[in-house]
Amino acid sequence: MRNISHHSSRLTLAISLLLALAPGASAGTVTDNASKWGLIGRWSQDCSLPPDRNRGTVQSYVIVRGDRLVHRRNFGDDKDENEVVGAEISPDGMLNLRVFFPSLNQTRGFGLMKQPDGGMRAMYNRSQQGEYTIKDGKFTANGNPTPSQYRCS
Repeated sequence: MRNISHHSSRLTLAISLLLALAPGASAGTVTDNASKWGLIGRWSQDCSLPPDRNRGTVQSYVIVRGDRLVHRRNFGDDKDENEVVGAEISPDGMLNLRVFFPSLNQTRGFGLMKQPDGGMRAMYNRSQQGEYTIKDGKFTANGNPTPSQYRCS
């Protein structure tokens, strides 16, 4: 019995330490954090272009039914809507999202960073298995930096 109590105390201490040392992230709801960060709305590399798969892709972050955040993508020839299941703001100002993509049957994590010119850039995009398509603000396929996206009116 004494051994179980000792392990239980150690486990409680370990959990407490992990919570205390975890990187400070905002503790609001998904919609609260996205709103606070300034994500809600339509975004594109070039808002003057019609939606297409290149520079005209329009991404929208919309609160639906008062408490759900959805990520809508308009590629011109195709559209989809995916639920944002997590949103936390890191101490460095990065918005860390987790989005469930039913078409891929997976949740992807990505981080967005505000830019001095009012735009935002994707700094990472990874699968649940840790496979990156964007890492350190660059596409893993070719090393090019991710483009800025700007809020559309």
